[in-house]
Amino acid sequence: MNSEPSKSVRMDKFLWSVRLFKTRSLAAEACEKHHVTANGAAVKPSRGVKAGDRLTVRRPPALHTFVVTGLTDKRQPASLVKDFITDTTPQEERDRAHLTRTTAFVQRDRGAGRPTKKERRIMDKWTSQ
Repeated sequence: MNSEPSKSVRMDKFLWSVRLFKTRSLAAEACEKHHVTANGAAVKPSRGVKAGDRLTVRRPPALHTFVVTGLTDKRQPASLVKDFITDTTPQEERDRAHLTRTTAFVQRDRGAGRPTKKERRIMDKWTSQ
């Protein structure tokens, strides 16, 4: 189901089609905020993606790296995404992203209210390690 309409595809459309972003507008917004780079340079949503490009997507706290292996402009099922991109994210970045997911929700007693500024700093320091 490889749909290669041309030699390049719009960046925002490609990021959406390989499920790196939930919507195309979120992909475009990430490009505009310079959270996405291609071959080391910041990109606009309209920039063309070609096979062989190295994409870097910054999603705090991790920096994800991908290599484009195929082109598509149609949303792909998760099982077929591996045909279009290869994840080359270093293990330390993956660990950082996983740590944040597992420790993002700090247990607070019921009725304790919102954390104070001091408590928030302690939680942020604890989760950033």
